[in-house]
Amino acid sequence: MNPEELLAFAGRHPLLSLGLAGLTVAIIYNEVAGLFRGFQALRPAELTALVNRDNALVVDLRPASDFEKGHIPGSKNVQMAQFDPENKQLAAAKALPVVLVCKTGQTAGAAAKRLKKAGFERVHVLDGGIAAWQQADLPLVKGRS
Repeated sequence: MNPEELLAFAGRHPLLSLGLAGLTVAIIYNEVAGLFRGFQALRPAELTALVNRDNALVVDLRPASDFEKGHIPGSKNVQMAQFDPENKQLAAAKALPVVLVCKTGQTAGAAAKRLKKAGFERVHVLDGGIAAWQQADLPLVKGRS
């Protein structure tokens, strides 16, 4: 396709062209915003590698009842209401990578920003939360850890 054909298509289909332009801008914005948020999103396999390689601390922010129904092996449960970057457990792990996990990944992003403000350097969020972990068919442990 040459530029003249593209312009002709855009002229015949203005709504499709506007939709494409809008989606392109949204994708670019999302990618640029991700560069400046201060933490890295990890896929489940990357989380596993980080725990095995660097002994990362995995913090599950879900309610205790959800945590007890199934959580990532070795993770610690800290509910969002009690989440404090100066907490003894968290402060002791300032030198370690910290991975925050919630149900879908949204709550963990807010907590990650708080950790970065408190001086934590290696902050990560499980992209897609525990739902992504389950979708990847990775094991969950029941009960308290």
